[in-house]
Amino acid sequence: MSQQILHIAETESTNMLMKQMLRNSTTPTEFFIITADFQNDGKGQIGNKWESEKDKNLLFSMLLYPKHIPIAEQFIISQLVSVSIIESLKELCKEETENFFVKWPNDIYWKDKKLGGILIENVLRGANIHTTTIGIGININQEVFISDAPNPVSLSQIAGRTYDKRVLLDSIIANIKQYYIENNQTYIRNKYMETLYRNTGFHLYRTDDEEFSAKIINIALDGKLSLETSSGQIRDFYFKEVEFII
Repeated sequence: MSQQILHIAETESTNMLMKQMLRNSTTPTEFFIITADFQNDGKGQIGNKWESEKDKNLLFSMLLYPKHIPIAEQFIISQLVSVSIIESLKELCKEETENFFVKWPNDIYWKDKKLGGILIENVLRGANIHTTTIGIGININQEVFISDAPNPVSLSQIAGRTYDKRVLLDSIIANIKQYYIENNQTYIRNKYMETLYRNTGFHLYRTDDEEFSAKIINIALDGKLSLETSSGQIRDFYFKEVEFII
């Protein structure tokens, strides 16, 4: 399986462009990639805006046709991509290998700051996943953030030097392809749990109604987060139903 890379200077978002291409008569092949220097309408999960200074950061989308993955287990794609990114970051920034994490469901963190994000959009056809568009944004060389995002950080801020975006891109692509083709889902889930932000001990969480202390005890096949409160109660949450208090 080979992949093609289309580089463009500016677009609304690489995910939106990928979906437009999928609606055209010429359908991109699996692992087709779009990279951009700037997105003027970049988005994160549930419509959140994504700030990225022009030419400074890694912005790209990848196309998959994951017909072998059951719809009920589609969160494995998010886990696979998250683990791939974390491993690439650890290889690139070796002095910080203990400080890169995945914050459930798929934010990329350094310590308590957000380094990157993933937006996965699936198109279902019958009982199968027809296409998956994976949008990835990693803060690389941006030194100043002006949005109201509470805790952004870049690799340049972390390490005090600039990085080659293409080196990180090639590494992430290679990791995703390897894990995707091998399809060792048990291994991927275990690696995800190992790199999970706040995967040990009790921490503070918030819902619409309350704040409480809990520890992570499980991530279900569909991505559901299971927390055990300090009083021993097991509580389950899907995306956006609970917030980490940082």
